[in-house]
Amino acid sequence: MLAAALLASASLLVTHPDADANVPVDPTPADGEVLVKDTEEYGEVSVSTSRVQGNGQLTDQAFTVTNHVVSEYAQQGTDGKPQEYLLVWAGDENAADTAVHDAETLPDSLLDPVNKVKNASVGPDFLAVIDVTEGSPSYGKLVNTATVGPLVSNEPHHMQYTWSKGDTVFAGGLFNSMTYAFDVSDLPEIKLKGVSTPVDTPGGSVPDAYSVLEDGTAYATYMGGPVLPGPHRYSDGSVRTGNGYAGSPGEVVRFDENGNVLSESPAATSQGGDPEQCENVPQVDKATCANPHGIQVREDLDTMVTGDFVEPRTLILDPIDPPSPYLFRSTVRIWDISDRNHPKVTSVQRLPDDPQEDPEDPRHRDSSGLMEVTVTQQPGNKGAFAQTMQGGAIYYAPDITAQEPQWRKVWDDGDALKEFHPSSGTEAADTNGGWIQTSANDQFLYHTIMGREKGALGSDDPGAPGGMISLDISKLVNSKNPKCDLHSKPEGKPKSADCPTLAGAAGINRDQPGMGPHFGTVDNFELGPDGKYRETDQPDRLAGTDYFVARAGHRTDHKLWVTDVGENGELSVDDDFRDDATNSPGWDFNRDAWPHGPFGNAKPHKGLFVVADQDVE
Repeated sequence: MLAAALLASASLLVTHPDADANVPVDPTPADGEVLVKDTEEYGEVSVSTSRVQGNGQLTDQAFTVTNHVVSEYAQQGTDGKPQEYLLVWAGDENAADTAVHDAETLPDSLLDPVNKVKNASVGPDFLAVIDVTEGSPSYGKLVNTATVGPLVSNEPHHMQYTWSKGDTVFAGGLFNSMTYAFDVSDLPEIKLKGVSTPVDTPGGSVPDAYSVLEDGTAYATYMGGPVLPGPHRYSDGSVRTGNGYAGSPGEVVRFDENGNVLSESPAATSQGGDPEQCENVPQVDKATCANPHGIQVREDLDTMVTGDFVEPRTLILDPIDPPSPYLFRSTVRIWDISDRNHPKVTSVQRLPDDPQEDPEDPRHRDSSGLMEVTVTQQPGNKGAFAQTMQGGAIYYAPDITAQEPQWRKVWDDGDALKEFHPSSGTEAADTNGGWIQTSANDQFLYHTIMGREKGALGSDDPGAPGGMISLDISKLVNSKNPKCDLHSKPEGKPKSADCPTLAGAAGINRDQPGMGPHFGTVDNFELGPDGKYRETDQPDRLAGTDYFVARAGHRTDHKLWVTDVGENGELSVDDDFRDDATNSPGWDFNRDAWPHGPFGNAKPHKGLFVVADQDVE
């Protein structure tokens, strides 16, 4: 069934039905038309739509974004303070999303069939626009849901890591390989600038993350293989052989500001990878670990970093028992981007493991499941960090321009667990760390940890809670000859003085193992004395989302959290950012109705702090 769903997504066959007997569908306004409807939950809602045509073979297909603006919260406050928003890219939850958890919890999952069908139907995916203007009476209120059409079950995944004035917001659909390019210059309304479909990116599938360049273009990691199996020729003329949609090898795509494809570049090298460490299902002619997930860029160094995570197809098709631990990756790729349209991989390093440890399950090696990367940002620094989801480790390389950057383990996520809950253990394996991001001044590294579900390491495993942490990395990145290396630290001896230290920790769902945030974002704006927002190098807020990918077997509660950041990196959950229905901390995406209709629960994957262009200096 899941294989069929993937194929349907790849073929762009999953579209919203024109009508459903149980779920009313709003009429779609014509261009320039605004319809007003009254809702029980949100009062007056203004509905408007923007459209673009597809590219290539899909020029006859219209793609849309439809705004559902809540009139009560759409107006600027009476104090004249401009509004700041959190955009959250969220997917409608349906029966396919609960199937894995239901299978794992049989027969208990059959006890409540009425609630099982409550959210079974397929609804539209959307960008939620939430007011996060500090001190505003509408703080935490939902202002707009901008639904995309006609495709559903996109599995909304990532956008770029941060947003700057004038940037297009790029947002990907994990399952159907769509990239949406949104215009957010006139918030709270959102317009669609363009789309990219699998027809436009035949060299890759399963888009993950985006990094926007100074000229408004963007690089994107496409984690999965070419849409069709067999040899594929990329924009630079090179050829790699892949095993098909959502397989291997992946690629990096460059988009213009309207979502048009400028180039596709192979993540795999011509030599291939280590067959013992890089399994592929089915096998390809040259084994490869090239499944890029996280991506960050240093334009001043003409250098890009990507991290390989997993061959995505197999993880989705069999999340309960993946066929091999070596489908999870542990390789970092450094790219030369001096020719912006033709980035080239210059080095591939496998993250090192502790030579004194040999876990029974290779997925619990420190290096397993490399998910995210981040770069230092100050001109004098050339370092980068990499984080592993299964291994629970953070690595650092002090110079990514070196011919062979040297990666060392500098942090273990187990050292943060007791800060989330005092009774927690310190085992980092399978704690499902996710997002990492440096502050613009290179003083702190921010990180989300989902935690480990009970029983993940065996029947006696109590699990581990999750949350957000900040690490003081200033000594490490400012050292000309960093010494920190946790793999070489003698047992019982203190860490090197330049190792990162825990500056702050905020537990999320502290009493529920494995229910912390997967991804996060920094609030890179501050309000100036002139009443305009400007970017800051030291954020005072983070936001995190409790959702990974339902069909990969991770159970989460679909909440959005805001944490306050102190001057010294201290973190605390923002108790004022509350769900508008339950008045409890954390904004709950599990609800009966939205401004766009009674579509039930939604899955928030990625947030982004954004301000209307006119309100940014």
